[in-house]
Amino acid sequence: MWHAGPSTTIRGVTAGNDSVLELLPMVFAAPGDALSRAEGVLDTDPTPLHASVAHQVIGIWQRDWGDMRLALDHLRRARDLAARADSAEREADVLGTLGVALVHAGRTRQGLAAFERGVERGSGHTRARVLYRRAYSLWVLGHHREALEDVRRTIPVLRQADDVIWTARALTLRATVHLALGAVERAEADFTAAEALWETTGQEHDKADAVESRGLAAFRSGDVPAALRLLDEAEERYAKLGTPTFMLNIRRCEVLMAAGLAPEALAEADAAIGVLDGIGGQSTRKAELLLAAARAARLAGDPGTAIARAAVAERLFAGQRRTWWETHARLVLIEARVATGRGSGRLVADAARLAERLAAFQAPAAPEAWLLAGRIALGLNWTTDAERYLRIAARSRRSGPPLARMTGWAAQALWARATGSGRGVLEACRRGLDVLDDHRTTLGASELRARATAQGAELAALAQEVSLERGGPRQLLVWSERWRATALATPPTRPPADPALLSGLTAFRVIAARAEAARMDGRPVPTLEREQRRLEREIRSRTLHIRGVSPWGGDRFGGDRFDAGRLLERLGEGRLVELAVLDGRVQVLLCGGGRVRRFAGGLLAEAEREAEHVQAGLRRLAHPGAEARLPVVEAAGRKLEELLLGEAARHLGPGPLVMVPPARLHRVPWALLPSLRERVVSVSPSASGWLRARATEPPPGGRQVLVRGPGLATCGAEVPEVAGRYGRPIVLEQEDAHVSRVLQELDGAALAHIAAHGVFRGDSPMFSSLRMADGPLIVHDFERLARSPYRIILSSCDTARLASVGADELLGLVTALLPLGTAGVVASSAPVNDAAVVPLMLALHQGISAGLSLGEALRDARAALPDDALHQATGWAFTAFGAA
Repeated sequence: MWHAGPSTTIRGVTAGNDSVLELLPMVFAAPGDALSRAEGVLDTDPTPLHASVAHQVIGIWQRDWGDMRLALDHLRRARDLAARADSAEREADVLGTLGVALVHAGRTRQGLAAFERGVERGSGHTRARVLYRRAYSLWVLGHHREALEDVRRTIPVLRQADDVIWTARALTLRATVHLALGAVERAEADFTAAEALWETTGQEHDKADAVESRGLAAFRSGDVPAALRLLDEAEERYAKLGTPTFMLNIRRCEVLMAAGLAPEALAEADAAIGVLDGIGGQSTRKAELLLAAARAARLAGDPGTAIARAAVAERLFAGQRRTWWETHARLVLIEARVATGRGSGRLVADAARLAERLAAFQAPAAPEAWLLAGRIALGLNWTTDAERYLRIAARSRRSGPPLARMTGWAAQALWARATGSGRGVLEACRRGLDVLDDHRTTLGASELRARATAQGAELAALAQEVSLERGGPRQLLVWSERWRATALATPPTRPPADPALLSGLTAFRVIAARAEAARMDGRPVPTLEREQRRLEREIRSRTLHIRGVSPWGGDRFGGDRFDAGRLLERLGEGRLVELAVLDGRVQVLLCGGGRVRRFAGGLLAEAEREAEHVQAGLRRLAHPGAEARLPVVEAAGRKLEELLLGEAARHLGPGPLVMVPPARLHRVPWALLPSLRERVVSVSPSASGWLRARATEPPPGGRQVLVRGPGLATCGAEVPEVAGRYGRPIVLEQEDAHVSRVLQELDGAALAHIAAHGVFRGDSPMFSSLRMADGPLIVHDFERLARSPYRIILSSCDTARLASVGADELLGLVTALLPLGTAGVVASSAPVNDAAVVPLMLALHQGISAGLSLGEALRDARAALPDDALHQATGWAFTAFGAA
């Protein structure tokens, strides 16, 4: 929100001065031009009146986009020159601008005194503008009721004077204050009215601010994609004007955190702080950015950084006399300390006092503080206090944006837990997760849907704990499924034809191919790599803007709610093992033979360490001469079986087995476990996902597509031989394997085999790729398919590697295919030897062409390989996913 000088002629100034006065509104229409012209005025030996205007313009520019020390110098000179010119109206206007600068510099008392003097000196229209600036400063200080009173007094006067620019500013400010008080509908009405006024002006900076404000309103109403889109649009507008965007940075951090992108929010806040420090900018904005960084660090699981940033922010807010903000910083500080394991009676009292103060401020964060006080009290077994605080926090479950209602349902669940009501816990968890499900249907991007599940992790864990204690294995299975891999239940929403996105993907592919070629030649080109990163950011940004277009089909699982009875019926003679994790320990749920049984597993952390040892061993075994590592890898496989299956390994029966591991164990090579080596094994992110895959019908026509990309050591030697097993498959050789052609042929195919170099991007999993002739085929490309192949075989390294995000979600190539119509995938979770892959793939297709499922064909293919370490490791590295 930005604030210029007057836009109309000040009383007592002659018409000849109009051209100088035009510089004031120009600051927010063309900031650079206004600065240059103001400096030009000072070079002409101007009158005190003209010099006052010029210094005020320079002061505004420096205040909002430059050095606060210079801003204060220019504005004080403008004030003194206005007094010399004997213009009370001019002096009042400058005092209003100076008051804002002093508040932003942290000199709150002096700033408020400047406003009082300005109100005394001004009259009518000018006085209304001074009151507006005071209202803005009161909003900055967190005095929302006083700000609302001042801005309400200004609007009728500005309207009567037909001052379009200042009326629009006042409406925007009033809307922003309404948002701070949680009155979203009132805010949206004022934003709409302000935007209509802005369209009649040339105030480009104010127009950008209006777009930014609409983004904030969209976020407050729960529409994250719209908020991201509007904030990005505002940033583009600001960039054209060449002005920094610190307020936008703060707001985008808030949206990113709500979207589950806390590490990105932390990086953005830190970068903005660096820029602000570099120009000597507003200390108020620095404090707000530090608070945003503290919140982001806490959500990103870095309480140490959160404590450090929140403590500095709290001190700055205190020095700036900003009690509202200081209270919010204190809340984050306590939350971060609790996250480090601290809990004490003093912290309970601090959190309760904070909650009372936030409630008095009418701050939307008050329920969060009551919930915090209740949590700490529960940890100390102060049941009476905990019940009182949680009951207050639970009031927010009935209204407000989704994440606020989630806070209320979490409080309700904890309150029920404290009072011993297992049924109450489960009902609160169900209602809270329903709220989050509804929220996630508004998110079109699969990445956002996956990351948003983190908000429901506590409710899902609480329900599982109660199910373990009071229910039975079947109830525990139902609640394990309730929040497992739910982002895969429906495909991502695709824009019908987004030219900008398609253009960005094409440009990215060209640049990425050139950058990779340069790296392979040993001559990396930094400019190409920078451009690749820029295009990646642009593509990702456009995909995050996509809004979900329809609610979940039938229910929030993309169909019917999970039915354990239906699962047992569909398993037949087979078995499904779902691994749930409670309090860091694996719980093995063995489904089959008409019942669900529970067995105790080991510690998840130990299993993760063992899985990493296995991965390291498989990487070594992918190279000839590493045979000595084979016994070590096999021993690790035995240890993994003990940790992950325990006694359940003895009760698996002879039929096919479906493994449903938690996201953090997605890289386990299941065929390495002794009890599973000779079995038909497939893996699914969830039991619900397996049921969906099993119900998926193959497409008519039975088209097979074989793709051979560049860069493989064997040049995809299996492809010509595999082609001979099928009637008339579509074969795309290296130079014909362009991304657009590959996607065209893959769409709706019955079987696809892609032999191409695979790259997993842990830093940005949606850019994991397969190398084609014209560059990388990325996850975003697969998501453009109307229907992905019914079965797909990815015969290169790391194609089954996935990133664990959210509560229990996975992002990567395999999970991009499953919601789009693919019922079965074969892929590798580790580096593999290209030459050893060829006989495995040939044996695999022999089984597929004979009518076997992917799991059956992969089992037989492993058995057909030579009995040496290299080929054994290659067979273990590949996994069958799904149910085809």
